[in-house]
Amino acid sequence: MSQPRIHMLPVDDDGFRQAIVDGGGRLVQDPAEAEAVVVPYGADPQDLVAAVEHEGIRWVQLPSAGIEAFAESMRRRPDIAWTSAKGAYANPVGEHALALTLALLRELPRRVVARSWAPRSGRSLHGMRAVVVGAGGIGRRIMNLLHVFDVEVTAVRRRPEAVAEADRTVGVHDLPEILPFQDVVIVAAALTEDTHHLIGRAELESMRTDAILVNIARGGLIDTEALVAALEREQIAGAALDVTDPEPLPDGHPLWEQQRCLITPHTADTMEMIRPLIFARIERNLRAFAADDELEGVVDPQAGY
Repeated sequence: MSQPRIHMLPVDDDGFRQAIVDGGGRLVQDPAEAEAVVVPYGADPQDLVAAVEHEGIRWVQLPSAGIEAFAESMRRRPDIAWTSAKGAYANPVGEHALALTLALLRELPRRVVARSWAPRSGRSLHGMRAVVVGAGGIGRRIMNLLHVFDVEVTAVRRRPEAVAEADRTVGVHDLPEILPFQDVVIVAAALTEDTHHLIGRAELESMRTDAILVNIARGGLIDTEALVAALEREQIAGAALDVTDPEPLPDGHPLWEQQRCLITPHTADTMEMIRPLIFARIERNLRAFAADDELEGVVDPQAGY
């Protein structure tokens, strides 16, 4: 088995370098000498644009599940293999989605700021209906976790091909028809031109007033202005956001003042959680690349995920 020549974009990160070595790769500084590129956290997307101009590059490993920052490079080289971290972070992100869901149902955003006793309230997740928008590795992990609570799960994806982890699967165009019947709406889709503001005013207005919305994917999937209006008008019971648009969410933004809105600062997958996961993905993909086997986390450059 040959030793693949790997160029790592110029970021000072010994963890990524060690993962390349442990996977059997040989680091080369000049991308013109490389067969593949590994992109570490914090890399400049423009450095990747320059690196993939070299014809010898046959594969690029990206560091995150969301790949919109590297769209220009993928447009320039749709002929090579692109892999991301999609699916690698499913466990920590799924766990966070569940935590946010339970926190809203148990009214913890209001409880944590309370300074006096209040009447008992809150709802159980058991037996509810939930829709998970997105059926990648993270979405599927969320579906599995919801089933522990006997939740009836509907998966929404671009094409309505059956998802084993869901009770039923519908296409994205069916989303408006199913929203009025859901207790919980969890957004776990990729952000593309087609999914920008997938949850907007019409979708929020169609949700039940006791339904909750959770977003652990990308902020741009939800129309922020429409969400603020929906919360102010009590059109939905609450929202929990690990991602926002804009991000970071500025101090003084109206969402910070919403008592029924729980915001975490993109912490569904902290560096401590995900670094071992991406390193393991790099090592496995390097071995697969050397053996001309199937890579994990393959990305469709045209679809954007």
